Amino acid sequence: MKYMLLVCGDDTADASGMAPVEPWVEDLGDRRVRLHGHRLALPDRAVTVRVRGGEVLRSDGPFAETKEYVAGFDILECDSLEEAIEAAARHPVAAVGAMEVRPFWEDEDAETRIRALDAELTAALRERDIDRMAACYTPDVSEFRDGREHRGIGVLRKTMEEGLRYVTGPVTREVLDFRVHVDESIAFGHALVRLRGTRTDGAPLDDLMRVTTGYRDAGLRWLIALEHVSHEHVSHGTEERS
Repeated sequence: MKYMLLVCGDDTADASGMAPVEPWVEDLGDRRVRLHGHRLALPDRAVTVRVRGGEVLRSDGPFAETKEYVAGFDILECDSLEEAIEAAARHPVAAVGAMEVRPFWEDEDAETRIRALDAELTAALRERDIDRMAACYTPDVSEFRDGREHRGIGVLRKTMEEGLRYVTGPVTREVLDFRVHVDESIAFGHALVRLRGTRTDGAPLDDLMRVTTGYRDAGLRWLIALEHVSHEHVSHGTEERS
């Protein structure tokens, strides 16, 4: 389970004798307990935003006047709350400030959502639905295919339309091997994808491609931000690698 570790400093504490943080970061990183984290600027650089009666109210400084402030954050993945607490207690700032350990809101895991996105892409291609296919990508997507880059969803849409122009009927998309690695707001996938159908001249379409995909967490859903496609085999019977 994932936990957010809020590192709370104390501006009245003497931190001159505090141990360095780097060994803690390296140890938990090596054990794949710490997934991500960063320091934050001091509270005097914070801006607090409130909306009252439709008016945006901005004030400089933190939302609460207190000697304690959030100095940084770490995202941990632990088997239990006790393990997360043990990791927090080892953080050097715990000796001069405080550490808040809070579990992430339980939701469908990222890999499941990414695999659902891939299934949606398969269904959209079968139905030849360009809008559904394009909705699986970010507006600034980059696709590399046949040595060329297609940048932006508008260009990618035209590439999709051009590809379907030479195929009649539904297109079957079969994912033969799909591996996903998720790291917070980004993820990478590797797959062998086989496309089968019928060309407009009656010849069979049977392409095997190796696809490397970069995903971005867009908030409510994951989307494809980067795609690299290389052909392993083409339908006319010759072997081709690009």
